[in-house]
Amino acid sequence: MKKKLKIFKALSDETRLKIVELLISEGEKCVCEIVPYTGRSQSTISTQLAKLEFLDIVKSTRTGKRVAYKVVNKKVEEILKLF
Repeated sequence: MKKKLKIFKALSDETRLKIVELLISEGEKCVCEIVPYTGRSQSTISTQLAKLEFLDIVKSTRTGKRVAYKVVNKKVEEILKLF
C-alpha cells in the first residue's frame, strides 16, 4: 500500500507527470530532450528523474556520456493511458 501511495504522490507533481507522459508517448529520452518539453531547468529535471527512478517508475541507461530514461513500470503506463 505504501509503495502505491508513493507512486501516486510522485505522479501528482506536474513536472514529474509531464516527464512520464513524454516518455510514454515518445519513448526513451535524455535530460536535454526533456528540458524543452517541460520548460524547467536541467537540474530540476535531473532531480525529478532521480525521484522517479528511486520509485522504479523510470530506468536510466548510460551510453558514453548520454544518459537516457524510459518508463519501466507498466502499471503506471497503463493507468496514464486511460486518460
